[in-house]
Amino acid sequence: MEIFAFGPLQIMMSLLGVVIGVVFGSLPGMTATMAIAIFLPLTYAYSLTTSLFLLLGLYVGGISGGLIPAILLNIPGTPSSICTGFDGFPMAKRGEGLRALRIGITASLVGGLISLASLWFFTPPLARLAINFSAIEKFLIIVFALTIIAALSKGSMIKGIFAGFAGVLISLIGQFADNNTMRMVPKLFRVDLRMGFQLLPVLIGLFALVQIFQEAETGIKEEHQDIDLNHETRKFSFKDFKGQGFNLIRSGLIGTFVGVLPGVGGSAASLLSYSQAKSMSKHPEKFGTGYIGGLVASEGANNGLTGGALIPLLSLGIPGDSTTAVLIGAFMLQGIQVGPLFITNNPDIWKTILVAMGVANIFMYIVMFYPIKYIVKVINFPKARIYPVIILLCTVGSYATQNGNMFDVWAMLFFGVVGYFFAKFKYSIPSFLIGFILGSDLEKYFVDSIKGSGGDLMTFFSRPIGNGIWVLIVISLAYAFYDEWKTKRLARKAKK
Repeated sequence: MEIFAFGPLQIMMSLLGVVIGVVFGSLPGMTATMAIAIFLPLTYAYSLTTSLFLLLGLYVGGISGGLIPAILLNIPGTPSSICTGFDGFPMAKRGEGLRALRIGITASLVGGLISLASLWFFTPPLARLAINFSAIEKFLIIVFALTIIAALSKGSMIKGIFAGFAGVLISLIGQFADNNTMRMVPKLFRVDLRMGFQLLPVLIGLFALVQIFQEAETGIKEEHQDIDLNHETRKFSFKDFKGQGFNLIRSGLIGTFVGVLPGVGGSAASLLSYSQAKSMSKHPEKFGTGYIGGLVASEGANNGLTGGALIPLLSLGIPGDSTTAVLIGAFMLQGIQVGPLFITNNPDIWKTILVAMGVANIFMYIVMFYPIKYIVKVINFPKARIYPVIILLCTVGSYATQNGNMFDVWAMLFFGVVGYFFAKFKYSIPSFLIGFILGSDLEKYFVDSIKGSGGDLMTFFSRPIGNGIWVLIVISLAYAFYDEWKTKRLARKAKK
């Protein structure tokens, strides 16, 4: 059993994770998800409680680092920073780059702390409710998660569904536990694929190699800029937040709420928060011109996402976004099952997550706020030197998955190629990953439900909580069809 530990080693791991995460978040195309996928093999060397300080530091730092290129280059470092540049970049152009960065960093801290409070408050009661779930409710919850993936595949619902269920199909490769029959496995790979594809090589291939393959195709484009933050037309002051208190809290809560919805992602949190701030502002015309309210709304929401995305992961076993989907790998490598019984069975790990999230947010603020003049130089790191190191780390991490199995290295390369074609033809990689992670549980709970009912499919409509989940599924699908129609209508108007 893991024992709660908090000492110099954990502090060092958290700081290391935040610093590396900020670097990954600052370089366009390199995300927090990518950072966690690459460093996930380190969980073999440390206990889970220690590793969580590193992984959650990478998570918080990676999300926060995206504001640097968004403000200074108008290029979002991460999808969750998509709205940060709307007002941050105009501020930088008029000589307020340092001020904009520090406003964004402070808003990120507040959003992160709001999400941490929500994580602490909402996860235990939701887990207690979920303890009453039978196999029927668990199956329907996973179906609901998959329908949300489809609902948020804007203008590409068929592609979103295909990607999600392709992930489910791939997850079923291997030996069927009920009768030990091998499924979808050529004779040549029966030994290697007896237990199916290992999660870690799949994660590394999908989220670390794809970006490298894409840049290899087009040629690595370095985004260099001579950044001078020494001559500011207006300096940062905490008085800048005067009148932004409600906006800040609302943005953090919106980010947390969006994080709770499986498969939504940070870009939706940022856009929703920004649009809400603009619609409720007394001066909506100022948004997009270098207005503090827009910057606060975006950064408060995207860091609010961090704790929110952990709520369904820890209470229901459903990842809130692609990054928390990768975090499942850390638990699985240590033999820990996330879900309704997680907090009850692992109270020390639960405490570790809360402390690690709090420490990561504080380190994020310290690391980014004070030495920001030097941190911004990371956006000029040459990718041509970083990518070979990343490939080496990916290879070593995949090779170590099963005590030195070369098959996992080839699996990593295979899924890197699969992810490359998914990205090229606009299929959702996170949808595929979430389908892959949830696929085996989807089958397990379906089979258990059918066994318990003697083969009666009406058992899926026999329980009140299950019927409530069916309502959510119908609403999600209705939204998917509406969103598909609306997106295509706007696209047709744009062509005229």
